[in-house]
Parts: sequence; structure tokens; C-alpha cells
Amino acid sequence: MENGVYTMTTVLEPTAGAIEAQYDETVRRDIELFREQAEAFLAGNLTDDQFRAFRLRRGIYGQRQPGVQMIRTKIPGGALTAVQMEQLARVADKFAGGKAHLTTRQNVQFHFVPLRDVPPLLHMLADVRLTTREACYNTVRNVTCCPMAGIARDEAFDVRPHARRIAYAFLHRELTDSLPRKFKIALSGCASDCMAGAIHDVGLRAVVHHENGVEKRGFRMVVGGGLGPLPREAQLLDEFVPEERIVNKCEAVIRVFNAHGNRKNKNIARLKFVVRERGFDWVKEMVEKEYADILANGGIPTPAVIPEGFGGFEPSPPEPASGARLPVIGDHDADDAAYRRWLETNVAEQKQDGYFAVTVRADQGNLTSGQLRAVASVARDAGDGLIRITIDQNMVLAFVRRANLGRTHAALTSAGLGASGAGEIDDVTTCPGAYSCNLGLTKSMNLGHALHQAVREYDDPAIRRLSIKVSGCPNSCGQHWIADFGFYGNSRKIEGREVPYYQMLLGGGYDRDGMVRFGLGVQSIAARLAPAAVRRVLDHYAANRQDRESFRDYVLRFKVEFFREMTADLAKPPELLPDMYKDWGDDADFSLSLGRGECAA
Repeated sequence: MENGVYTMTTVLEPTAGAIEAQYDETVRRDIELFREQAEAFLAGNLTDDQFRAFRLRRGIYGQRQPGVQMIRTKIPGGALTAVQMEQLARVADKFAGGKAHLTTRQNVQFHFVPLRDVPPLLHMLADVRLTTREACYNTVRNVTCCPMAGIARDEAFDVRPHARRIAYAFLHRELTDSLPRKFKIALSGCASDCMAGAIHDVGLRAVVHHENGVEKRGFRMVVGGGLGPLPREAQLLDEFVPEERIVNKCEAVIRVFNAHGNRKNKNIARLKFVVRERGFDWVKEMVEKEYADILANGGIPTPAVIPEGFGGFEPSPPEPASGARLPVIGDHDADDAAYRRWLETNVAEQKQDGYFAVTVRADQGNLTSGQLRAVASVARDAGDGLIRITIDQNMVLAFVRRANLGRTHAALTSAGLGASGAGEIDDVTTCPGAYSCNLGLTKSMNLGHALHQAVREYDDPAIRRLSIKVSGCPNSCGQHWIADFGFYGNSRKIEGREVPYYQMLLGGGYDRDGMVRFGLGVQSIAARLAPAAVRRVLDHYAANRQDRESFRDYVLRFKVEFFREMTADLAKPPELLPDMYKDWGDDADFSLSLGRGECAA
């Protein structure tokens, strides 16, 4: 119980209707409790410190701009129905200036929302079974899932039902909403680590074992990963956890973290620090003890029923659309270069014969309400009515028939969403940075746009396959550690004046086996010169790479000192031109201004 409101019971009701009613009642009461606390804070009856944890637990972040909030909407498994997407558009129009932002953890954020507007906003989300609860704070955060789950040709099995069960099992629980620090879980069905499970507290990859001629489905489980200023790769906890026990095994890990995580120093509070301080063997032993206790005495149950709409779930998924409602266009054929390019980069065959998955590029995750509506319409009119958010801040529409690809492209193009090059070097990933975040040192989205412009004309296929990720501070919300080119914001004082800089990393991302690898730190580059640094490295790579050499292998072959020397004049320019004192997109000189951090990306 929290402030007189009971959290969800540990025994689920036997019928879907009862479970949904219980869920809806819990959510609505919690929203009204938030309204009461917000009014008390605005009236001066609660201090900022008293209100902060309560607010953050409900996904409501303070921004660097006083008086307004960022609202993070959880999208369990990254899946939305068209109806939910249309509701997000209404929320954007009513409360957030017609804008929304896709994050690297498959959430949807709204910015610049006055505190008094938050309760009605939350009710609008609840109307379509979306919630912000535990999207922030020291909780089990949004459970992420491969956007190609259920349609990927190489997947072991569809992991979406497990993502939903894990997300629902740990929502509104006493154990999971006040942990020592945040706790992140990711699921993948592919042979590779497509959801970067290695950077999560728990990474789950679907595997199939055969025992005595019987197929057994389960998950390979790694634990203790994370990014931030001190990245650490997760370690193997279990080669095979049966699918029916995955909630139990996750709970065992959470119990160990809850008991032994550092509650005094948030800078060393993640599970990865427990592994570092206690040793992995000790952590594994403790997890097995908790797991045995759960099996013997019970724990948080695996949900038998998920409320309709939760994680895009629909009891009876619609049949893929015929495309009859798509715009009528002329021949969209091989003579259309833009369309041909889009087919190459944004369209993939599904395992279901005759159907295709379409990736919709959203520039650094930023969308207007009109674009939200357009994507919802295309998902309904051309696909299966679902929108799948990616960790690269894009969207995937599935079950598009071959005959409808041209009209789908035309519909997306009319909404400003028909760009090709999904997942390529100019499809830059960023966090909001100093645009809204208290911890943001630099305006990472503006650098993201500058880098996009700097690399968009490269047509070398090996270069096109590379990635760029940018964070506005060392906390890695833009996931800069796992990109071929990673940047995070910092600053230097030169001749008594602050100058925006970015630390450049090279060679992160996925290796040849599909496993995540961290980038190598080169040096800090003046923000205005970061695009020039990227172009220099790319030009050298194009001229000097070996046959079939990956970018990471190229970086390792030439070594950090080489790239440091290559960009030395960009780190310490012989003269600072006036623009170098300004961050990208700013007219005024750069000023290092920080508020109290609330991890706003």
C-alpha cells in the first residue's frame, strides 16, 4: 500500500474481465492520488524533495525549464495499436505542442507539460491502456523487445508474449518500484543480440533445445550489463531458462539487486556494480538461492491473462489489411529512384510468405501529431494495425502485402516519413540532451542533425552500414558506447570562456557474431568540429580498409593513438572562431548550466 492506495494483489483473478477491471481501477486511483499530491506540492504543502520520488515513480520528469514536465509513456515490448497511436496524437495536440519523441528504450515522451495538466494527460493514456507508471525512477523500467518479433525469418520463436508477461508481472509491485537504482530488461528472438541485451541488467535471447526428441523453448540469460560513464557487458547467468520460468528467474535477479544494491550512492547503485564489488560467482549463487526459494514458496506469479491493449496486445489480432484505403497512385516502379532506394533499405521480407515489414524513419525520434496519425492510418490500412517502435528511434509496420508497398511508401512520403536509409549512417540516434534534460551538457539533437548533413552524401555501402549515436552527457541515453561513431557532450574552459565539446568514440556496435561491443574513446572534439572529425575518419576508412574488414577491426588495427593524432587540431584548434563558443543551433555563447539530474532521456 502507498499513501492509502493498494498496489496490485499477488493473486490474479481467474477471468480476463476481472483482471482488466482490477488493472483499470488501480491505474485510475493512482492517477487521482498523483493529482492530490501535485496539488499539495503546488500549494506549498510538499517540498520538492518530498514530491520528487512520488513524481518520478509515475514517469513524470522535471525539465531544465521551470514549471513544465516531461512525461514518459511506457510502451511494453515496443508495440502499440493504431488506436493507441492516435490517442498519443491527441495527447500531443492537447498537452505537448503537437510533438512527441521516441526513445532508445521504445518509450514515447511528451515535453513541456505543466504539472496541473499531467493528471488529465494520464487519464487520456489510461483510456487506451497506456501508462507512465515506473517509466522512470528506481524501478523495473520499460521491458524492451525486438520489433521484428513474430515476423523475423531467423527467430527462434516469437518473444512478444513473454515481454508482455514480464512487463505486466512487475508493474505496480512493492518489490519493483523502489529498487536501489533503475533495472532494465530486454528480449530478443534472433540469433544475434539484436536488442543489445549485453547492456541490460537482464538480457534474454530466445533459444530452442531438443530433449529426447521434444522441442523445449526457453531463454539464454545474461545479467549485470549497463552503459553510463562506466559501461559493463552483461555476463552469462544461465544457458537455458524454460520459458514458463522466465518471470521467476527475473524476479530472483531483482531480489538480489534489491537486497544488495547500493542505496547510499546512486552513482554506483546499478546491478553491474554489485557484480563488480561482490564478484559474478557470488551474484550467481545468490540468484540461484532466490530462484530456489521462489520455486519452493512462490513469488510474483506469471500472469495468465494480459489486459487488452497492454503492450499492443489484442485478444483477436486483426487480419492484415487489403490496402484498399491507401492513396491511389500511378505506377510506383523501377523508374522511381527514391522508391527503389526505400525498398532496399527500409523493407524486409517476413517469415510469412507474401508479407513485408516496413521501417519508418523518424528523425532522431521526433514526430508531430499529424505524423503519429499518419503512421496509425498506414498501420491500419496497409498492415496488421500495430506499430512497433525500435531502439533506433524508428518504427516498424508489419504484414504489408507486396502489391501495397508502393502505395505505402506514397502514404508515408505525404506525411514526411518516406525517407530511405533506415539504420544507415545518416539515420542518427540521439537523446534530447540540453534541449530539455537537467543533466544535458550539450544539445545533442542539434549535433545529430549536423552529423546527418555531414554524412548523407556518402554512397560507399561499407560506410552506409555504419552508425552514429549521440548523448548530451556521459550517461549514455543516446547509447553512444555501442555505435561505430559515438559522441557524448562535455565542455572545456578556454581563455576563461566555456566551449561545448564532445568526446568521440570509435568502433562500438555489433561484431561479426552479432554481439555488442563498446567503442574506444579517442578524445574530446570541439562541438562545432565534430562533423569534420567524422568525415576525416570516414575518408581514411574508405581509402585504407582491407578487404571485408569491419569498421571495428579497422579501428583496432590503426589504434586509438592514430585517430587521436588525426583529429588533434579539432581537439585543440589553433584558433577559436566565434561559432565555436556556441553550441549547435544556438545564437548565444555556450554556458554550462545543470539542474538536478532526473535521467530525462
